[in-house]
Amino acid sequence: MNEDKQRLGFVGIIIGNKELCAPQVNNILSLHADIILARTGIPNIKGNTSVITLVINSDTDQLGQLTGQLGSIEGVSVKSGLSKK
Repeated sequence: MNEDKQRLGFVGIIIGNKELCAPQVNNILSLHADIILARTGIPNIKGNTSVITLVINSDTDQLGQLTGQLGSIEGVSVKSGLSKK
């Protein structure tokens, strides 16, 4: 990991079927715990969805790995961004 290229950023995750997807999402987040600075999760009590927001410190390669793995899960939507240098 090249610390010179790391930047502050965010990842927004919407889980469409939390019973089915949450274990997979949590497993992926655990694998990338070294870049996660903060995590907030908000369940939708009336439905079967939830939202997770992450604050990260990462480079573009690490962010791409994380979001790619999350985005490959059916029923999960991911958006992210990194600060400018």
